[in-house]
Amino acid sequence: MGVRPKSPDYVVFFAIMGLLGFGIVMVYSSSAVSAYVNYNDSFYFLKRQLIWATLGILTMLFTMNIDYHVWRKLAKPIMIITLLLLVLVLVPGLGKVVNGARRWLGFGSLYLQPSEIAKLSMVLFTANSLARSQDKIGNFVKGVMPQLLMLILVFGLILKEPDLGTALVISGTVFILLFASGAKLTHLGSLGAAGVLGIITAIIAEPYRLKRLLAFSDPWADPLNSGYHIIQSLYAIGSGGLFGVGLGRSREKFLYLPEPHTDFIFAILGEELGFIGTATVVILFFLFAWRGFKTAISAPDIYGSLLAGGITSMIVLQALMNIAVVTASMPVTGIPLPFISFGGSALIFTLAAVGILLNISRYVSLK
Repeated sequence: MGVRPKSPDYVVFFAIMGLLGFGIVMVYSSSAVSAYVNYNDSFYFLKRQLIWATLGILTMLFTMNIDYHVWRKLAKPIMIITLLLLVLVLVPGLGKVVNGARRWLGFGSLYLQPSEIAKLSMVLFTANSLARSQDKIGNFVKGVMPQLLMLILVFGLILKEPDLGTALVISGTVFILLFASGAKLTHLGSLGAAGVLGIITAIIAEPYRLKRLLAFSDPWADPLNSGYHIIQSLYAIGSGGLFGVGLGRSREKFLYLPEPHTDFIFAILGEELGFIGTATVVILFFLFAWRGFKTAISAPDIYGSLLAGGITSMIVLQALMNIAVVTASMPVTGIPLPFISFGGSALIFTLAAVGILLNISRYVSLK
């Protein structure tokens, strides 16, 4: 590049470390009861999360020290491998089924979630593709269609698992990248309308999604079935008050709230640490978003700008969606909270993405 890299953006680094610290503490607190009941070991999920966090931090440090331009050459091969994994996970006997969803590949206790890889792969692919076609972005067929076709393919494969939440995060991220690259508002408006129609179709096509939508509008109409998650989540957050009931003293984690250490961990955090705890987490995500988008604006080239913007958007969109679900601001989609929810693939690949963002920040002047 001809520019000597500086130190990375420590605001991003420490914001992520803060979120990761919250995550480790809350994974143990929220999972101790179910871990003891199901595995006779209160530390079952904590031990695994510590391993994943260690691997994730090492991955982040690795990607942080790789010139981000390297990912331009690897974008297409990584996308091809990702598509292969998304197909393989749907093959009976290869993909592991949990709670009716076929989202994992692996054996024994080692599993990875291809849809988590797909989030980063799509950012790498789209940023590279848009950077190469800047002079064509005003042309729908030549500038927008290549990204749209890849998005439709990835969206369809992930929806087949099914995993609507992750598919929406990827779609939103690609939409933001198209906007940032200068796509015409008329094209984006048409895509947005088509996307809304597609989401409505996907909801109507699956009865459980329609039930979730109806439960969102009135969870107390079916409090023991479709509205159960939302009601228990609101009970948890509401009982937390300003300062919470105290760390480790949640009542909802005693097998009342489903998925307390994954999709609904923010509710347990609100119950135990109150408004102060949830506000702190939101502020850390805000700091990450602020510095991430500032890195995107200040990046030395269009590729770095799109890559930084895509990574920041991907993480922030997922956080917003999770918090919206937990607070009953949108229908339940089943998506984890970045850096805080329990999970191996999600944590490692998200931290890998942060490492790339930190590398880009080494080539910009941030004040």
